Amino acid sequence: MTKTSKTAFHTTKAPQPAGPYSQGVEANGFFYTAGFGPQDPATGAVPDCAAGQTRQVLRNVQSILAERGLTMDDCVKTTVHLADLADFAEFNEAYKEFFSEPFPVRTTVGSQLADILVEIDVVAAVPADK
Repeated sequence: MTKTSKTAFHTTKAPQPAGPYSQGVEANGFFYTAGFGPQDPATGAVPDCAAGQTRQVLRNVQSILAERGLTMDDCVKTTVHLADLADFAEFNEAYKEFFSEPFPVRTTVGSQLADILVEIDVVAAVPADK
């Protein structure tokens, strides 16, 4: 059996892992990110509202994608965890600021989160020329 080749990526421009996991991993032509929360990596500050948290989470995602030379346009799948699904409309307005058509597929679920409102992870396709 052949072992899958994978490469881990790390940036100081996003919150640091709180456990034994990578911020991003490339394998078989795809780039997978960890679930990022809304902490500002420079200050540790967390916005108060779902829209503000969504924007910070997606800036954190952009930072790890950039370490691999990717952008939000390379994303093909997102998974969104909301502490309260009643925040969906507010989250969605902020979310759409970061993506263009064709939008990635998305799963949005209600989750019990540790003192945050939003967590997001993405899967990006790595273009053949990168």
